[in-house]
Amino acid sequence: MTSITGKVRPIFLGCPVWACGHWAGEIYPARTPRKDWLHWYSRTFNTVEGNSTFYALPSPDAIQRWAEQTPDGFRFALKFPRTISHELELEQAGPATCEFIHRIEPLHAAGRLGPTFLQLGPRFGPERFSVLARFLEQLPRDFAWAVELRHVDWFDSGDQEKRVNDLLKRLEIDKVLFDSRPLFQSPPDDEIEKVSQNRKPRTPVRQTITGKYPMLRLVGRNRVELADRFLNQWVPIIAGWVRQGLNPFVFAHAPDDKFAVKFARRLAERLQTEMPKSDCSIPWPPAPVRQLSLLNEIGDEK
Repeated sequence: MTSITGKVRPIFLGCPVWACGHWAGEIYPARTPRKDWLHWYSRTFNTVEGNSTFYALPSPDAIQRWAEQTPDGFRFALKFPRTISHELELEQAGPATCEFIHRIEPLHAAGRLGPTFLQLGPRFGPERFSVLARFLEQLPRDFAWAVELRHVDWFDSGDQEKRVNDLLKRLEIDKVLFDSRPLFQSPPDDEIEKVSQNRKPRTPVRQTITGKYPMLRLVGRNRVELADRFLNQWVPIIAGWVRQGLNPFVFAHAPDDKFAVKFARRLAERLQTEMPKSDCSIPWPPAPVRQLSLLNEIGDEK
């Protein structure tokens, strides 16, 4: 996706949602109606996590609107429905999976679909490797897929981890890299962070690449500067992926969504320093007409 300077952005960078009422002035011009939020979000970032698909399938009309409201180069990273991943746990999930793929096919046809990711629950461990392998092998190969593992036994730095990594590499499916260390580095500052610490997993952090679209989900803090040392660790890694010809997808999370944009901008600034020949800039929405008039008046007075 091209940036405001016309250059191609080196990575796909976005937030976990595109709809947040606190983003007026950061993403949307003031008083922008909700129906236009995706339009403005997709002109600021070039990707977004589609976590809503975890809870319910979007209607065909909604899918069509998503395609129409976003520009060329924008990518949705949709999450598999929980019916498939958590309730059926991939068994006898063929009909539900076919329905999901059929529903999101228009985004794929429009060139708006990034890696669709399967987030497995904490109960789904290596003893179910054959179930996972069978499910992944049946997915259409012309889609991009990613898998997020949450059972701690997948991270044994031994046979179990090697086996699943080899499977993903063979199928060219990306392994979702999840880093919640910033969230857990200190006690919560507020009630929202407390809830987030109770809900988010603390799986071991990996840098394993198994496909063409490394996906990093980085969970920060509401005081975004508390995550700086972790950003400093990831930025050269992300830049290294770009230099290898890979297409990273990076999602900036905050316990309170209203701080996710600020966190993403902080990451983009560091990426710009690391990759000075690229354009990692994140544009701001235009100022309201009244505000522009006031600025012009001030300029005239000078």
